[in-house]
Amino acid sequence: MGTVLKGGFVVELEPASVERVDLRIEGERIVARGEDLAPGPDDEVVALSGKLVFPGLVNAHHRLATVLSRGLNRPTPTSYQALLEQVRWPFENALDLDAVQVAATAGGLESIQCGTTTLFDLHASPKAVTGSLLRSARGLHEVGVRGVLSYAVTDRMGAVGREEGLEETVSFARKARGRFRGQVGAGPCFTLGDDALQGLGEALNTTGTGLHFPLAEDPLDERLSTERHGNPPVTRLLTSNLLSPRAMAAHAGHLAWADLAQVLATGTWFLHTPRSNQGQEVGYAPALKFGARASLGTDGTSPDLFAEAQAAYLRSREAGQPIDVLRYLANGHRLASQVFEAAIGPMREGALADLLVLDYLSPTPLTAETLAWHVVHGLGSRHVEAVMVDGVWRVWARRPLSVNPTVVAEQSREAAAAVWARMSSS
Repeated sequence: MGTVLKGGFVVELEPASVERVDLRIEGERIVARGEDLAPGPDDEVVALSGKLVFPGLVNAHHRLATVLSRGLNRPTPTSYQALLEQVRWPFENALDLDAVQVAATAGGLESIQCGTTTLFDLHASPKAVTGSLLRSARGLHEVGVRGVLSYAVTDRMGAVGREEGLEETVSFARKARGRFRGQVGAGPCFTLGDDALQGLGEALNTTGTGLHFPLAEDPLDERLSTERHGNPPVTRLLTSNLLSPRAMAAHAGHLAWADLAQVLATGTWFLHTPRSNQGQEVGYAPALKFGARASLGTDGTSPDLFAEAQAAYLRSREAGQPIDVLRYLANGHRLASQVFEAAIGPMREGALADLLVLDYLSPTPLTAETLAWHVVHGLGSRHVEAVMVDGVWRVWARRPLSVNPTVVAEQSREAAAAVWARMSSS
């Protein structure tokens, strides 16, 4: 028994195409594509009447737990260092395992309602490390999102905290199956001593994965890394052999050209987060210089990839260095395909069936030549009508099918209140 999507306009991002064809899905994969496909006797037929069939979006850098910080009464930081010490780190310290799981469900629900089918999460809960990635996976599993999860290893809580983070990273990567994979994660380079870098290298060798880490989000990263550890971040990462085509560097807004060139030469992915960079007031990252291996992430902002793509293009245009927004989105699929070792993104035979149905009535011709302009100026999360992950409908008629949004919201508010109370008492 399969599902046949009939009468929709199927979108490919790179090379761009918009074609009125049918798709047949069986199990977790697309098994046929063509004009006027004949359904089998047991097939479910979905008449799309000209709606868009769009690849499920990939959020390449997110922090699920931050959904519990929305509206948090906090001091106004005077610097990036103050932001970390007064806001971000105290929030992370106040997370417990229950809050981690609730946040994953709430953040995953928002993500899938916005059209994200795969997200890469970099997590930190220094006082609740062991089991935190498994709890995140359970939260995402409730919603049906595909997840690549990593724990941000750091020396900030001492050697014991560092080793807990490394153990959690390796343990989850070994256990992850199905819609989940593990990666090795790290905090900012200035929070990593030489022993931490060595431990990260050993974890990478053990798991066979790549490193997911923030890089040069602010000039503080280079200054403190040099003061505390004798070298800037890029030098230390290269010396420790931590950069590779599987590595993923988020932000990268404050790299000298020589350092950027060295990172590019390793094949490391760059993850552009324009809305987060604006919100933290850390400046504009030169996304056009990130080369062909760059994608988009939302970091701690709302998990809306359509909004992120629009912000990325418009900010790059403002800077006089416009990026190819379709390539940035398509690169998310390349990243996910690399990690899951299966085709994710192409609307073709053999690819995993991660897709969106968008109810978008285009006011102008929608073609391969105009697709990017519709992404930048027209399409949005408000058009997401249905979402399929692994061949299973997870959202239908704009309603999630496996969770009750009201219950999720209530649980999230309770968890947020508890986290905020712990922050106030610490």
